Amino acid sequence: MKYLLDNEETARIRFRLVERSDFKQWLPFFAEPESFQYWNMRHQSPEVECSQWYDKQLERYEKDTGGMNALIEKSSGKLIGHCGLLVQNVDNRVELEVGYSLLPSFWRKGYASEAAVKCRDVAFRRSYSPSLISIISLTNIPSARVAEKNGMTIDKQTVYNDNYVNIFRISFDQWQERRKEQSN
Repeated sequence: MKYLLDNEETARIRFRLVERSDFKQWLPFFAEPESFQYWNMRHQSPEVECSQWYDKQLERYEKDTGGMNALIEKSSGKLIGHCGLLVQNVDNRVELEVGYSLLPSFWRKGYASEAAVKCRDVAFRRSYSPSLISIISLTNIPSARVAEKNGMTIDKQTVYNDNYVNIFRISFDQWQERRKEQSN
């Protein structure tokens, strides 16, 4: 399954495939209204939303279009969220996105940035794409900061799934340049 980071690690996080047995641990994400404050979408019960989310990830795995990886906090063994490389169609162009979502109790602790950087580095080291994007609502400042920490800048604004969004982007060349600067 291309694009997945099963068994990859960072200093604080272990990546693994999504499992339906994670449902109860991930359900609080869908129960927290703040999780969806930036997206124009119809809201169903948290249980239905969570079930549909798992269906989508497992479908991505089957179709080899990437997918989210479960993020496990090494120190506690707890599921803290998901991050992954997702094949997306944006403005009739196939793109590879770094996507991330964390449980509310793990917000503002640097986990999203840590996981997103790992996804970026794996994608470029494995030559998955000449550039990577993150699709972020115009008003989602916390996610925009994660994209910026991942070396991305706003490439354009567009409408994606009925939402006004910024498309943040980093190219392979920009990534290599950042690596050179950081090693000096």
